[in-house]
Amino acid sequence: MNTKSIITRFSIAAALTLGSPAVFAQDIHFSQFDMQPLVVNPAFTGMFDGQARVGAIYRNQWKSVTIPYVTTGAYADMPLYVDGSGGYLAGGLQVFNDKAGDGNLQNFTGALSLAYHKTLGRNSDLAVGLQGGYANKSIDLSRLYFGDESINGTFSPGTSQEYALGIGNSVSYYVVNAGVSLSGGSTRFNYVLGLGANNINQPNDALLKKQTSTVGLDMRYTGQLGLSIMTSDRLHFRPAVIYQNQASASEIVGGTEFLYYVGNYINYTNFSTGVFLGAWYRTSDAAILNAGIEFKGFRIGLAYDYNISKLNSASNGNGGFEIAVRYIAPYPMKFAGKRVIPCTRF
Repeated sequence: MNTKSIITRFSIAAALTLGSPAVFAQDIHFSQFDMQPLVVNPAFTGMFDGQARVGAIYRNQWKSVTIPYVTTGAYADMPLYVDGSGGYLAGGLQVFNDKAGDGNLQNFTGALSLAYHKTLGRNSDLAVGLQGGYANKSIDLSRLYFGDESINGTFSPGTSQEYALGIGNSVSYYVVNAGVSLSGGSTRFNYVLGLGANNINQPNDALLKKQTSTVGLDMRYTGQLGLSIMTSDRLHFRPAVIYQNQASASEIVGGTEFLYYVGNYINYTNFSTGVFLGAWYRTSDAAILNAGIEFKGFRIGLAYDYNISKLNSASNGNGGFEIAVRYIAPYPMKFAGKRVIPCTRF
């Protein structure tokens, strides 16, 4: 192993371990954020027109810079109880696993969501959601390289014990998230607005053995706005924006998607066949393209990030690739239309 390789690996390792307040305290994010709604806001639990909804996503990024960062997620949600007064209770399960870099830094999280939806008038829905979860974070210290392990251009493992003594291999903790949302509209125009707060309990997620460590997971605040505008019987225009802030880090993703129905369009169902294409921008980070198809309750989407951040020269513009799938099980025909959600953008 040459000196350049060791230094490169050391730089990455240092960012992942010694820089824990800046890196460990960051939540995951997806470019196709509407394909993992329970990650975005627990109030979106049950916000769809159907009996049940399931979805999964796979993200691979930074392959051109280091060992790829791989994130997978899956969820399921459904209405649990209709109270007969224009409201219903929905429940859901969200899991995801994030694996990053040379040290196999992993974060597995599983969370249960509950959301109560109350109909306001004929075409609006107010929801309040709560989410609780368990997380485990781990790292493989044997795969990390430190600067003082490079001696005269050769690699000498084990000389950085002073670092390893202060870092544990894993840590477990609980998270609490909450959110509210408001959606409404008409046949040709719908909207959804959401506000959320994640990591309300601010758990200690530090991989440090020192009991006095104060490194914790900061609260993440989110705001979302999505629209669905039916410009014709076949063309839908779907702009959206999401804002997230956590500690000193913040991001805004905004853009739009065009959905065109290629077959017969059926109102208030997810069975119409359409193709979609979208363009998005994540501030100071990436330009994003997404495309896919909707048919018979399924939505399959692909997305690609072109990196425009300061890492552009190292990454050659390569950012992240995503593939996501979602399925909504419809109500039987005899119950069609008994509960219509104005907007399914998220």
